Amino acid sequence: MPVGRQIMVWFLGCVALAGLAAIAVDATHVLPVRESGDVALTPGDWFEVAWPLPRDQFGAGKAFECAGVACRTPVRVTFRAKIGFCNCATGVSDDEELERIGDVALVGANYAAGRPGREISVGRMKGRGRPYLVRDGSGEAPMLSIAFNDRCDVIVATATGADAVAREDEILAFLNSPPVLSWAERALGL
Repeated sequence: MPVGRQIMVWFLGCVALAGLAAIAVDATHVLPVRESGDVALTPGDWFEVAWPLPRDQFGAGKAFECAGVACRTPVRVTFRAKIGFCNCATGVSDDEELERIGDVALVGANYAAGRPGREISVGRMKGRGRPYLVRDGSGEAPMLSIAFNDRCDVIVATATGADAVAREDEILAFLNSPPVLSWAERALGL
């Protein structure tokens, strides 16, 4: 057999072997399961999409959708920096500040809070998260508003989708993942 053909056969064999190895690794990868039987979201279940919200003076940020096996229904998370827009003395310490700085109104003008917010942490930053219901002509949709700050600068995040509020802890885990934290630190100049 000519040398060129031998190299080609060897190369194709390596590609096939690598493909089989990838399938074997994927088949043994087990995602954590919660008591409810739902598969927990992991940072690898998200993929970046185009910015879906209207533009304002703060511009676009990042938008991700859940793409993994864990997503029974679509969940979208958007986040962006608002430099100098946070209360420098107290940060995002109450629901009024969260509503003032959040992007809830960009998702829908007709909304109502679902329950009082709670304190959250993203990296070394503190903030607040709160569920909302957005109403439109087709009914109500759940939404989660999250904001966390470093001094006067804030990152606001909004999660939408049928499971957004129920998956608040997993969305916070995604916001705490290294790629998002790295982006947040760069955006805030940390």
